[in-house]
Amino acid sequence: MRIVTVPGVFQPRSDARLLAATMRERGLASGARVLDVFTGSGVLALVAAREGAREVVAVDVSRRALVCVRINARRNGVADRVHARRGDLLAPVAGERFDLILANPPYVPSPGDALPQRGAARAWEGGGDGRALLDRLCAAAPAALAPGGTLLLVQSSVCDERATLQRLSDAGLQSERLAARRGPLGPLMRERAGLLRARGLLAGGQDEELLVLAARAPR
Repeated sequence: MRIVTVPGVFQPRSDARLLAATMRERGLASGARVLDVFTGSGVLALVAAREGAREVVAVDVSRRALVCVRINARRNGVADRVHARRGDLLAPVAGERFDLILANPPYVPSPGDALPQRGAARAWEGGGDGRALLDRLCAAAPAALAPGGTLLLVQSSVCDERATLQRLSDAGLQSERLAARRGPLGPLMRERAGLLRARGLLAGGQDEELLVLAARAPR
């Protein structure tokens, strides 16, 4: 797959690769109507299209990200099935339902609670505990899932896996961990390791787990 990013758009990293691999292994995209929220470069949208999704809607607040999505969709021959929309979280698809929602949200704990309103940092800043957008996604996802549909998201263990699973369950979804990969803290987390320890988000060492969590809507 050929992916390009313009300045100001986050390049796909190991979390996106883990989420994409889990989607492929489970065969979740085949024949599905897919939403890729926080799409960035569009890599997950493109993987879903190549895995047989009948339609993919890619959403991001960044105009530059949507330029990337359109470029990458053309470069990879899926422009007819990948459609980019700009807006906050699920607002651009209000009232619509999807068989599969993919999400690689910003989850790096920030120095403060306020989220950036512009610039590349919107792709990673997650508020004081890294959960500002995770929690919003957990609350909003059920309304956008078709009966029996699946939300597949990736986050760091630093951001409290149990909180995500509980919020998804509280929202009426059946939630579980599907995949995990332990490794060194990523560059952004590593820069803030002292801050994370001070807040009790990082117990010790320089490792984290990348987690793929799934939540399914009732049929």
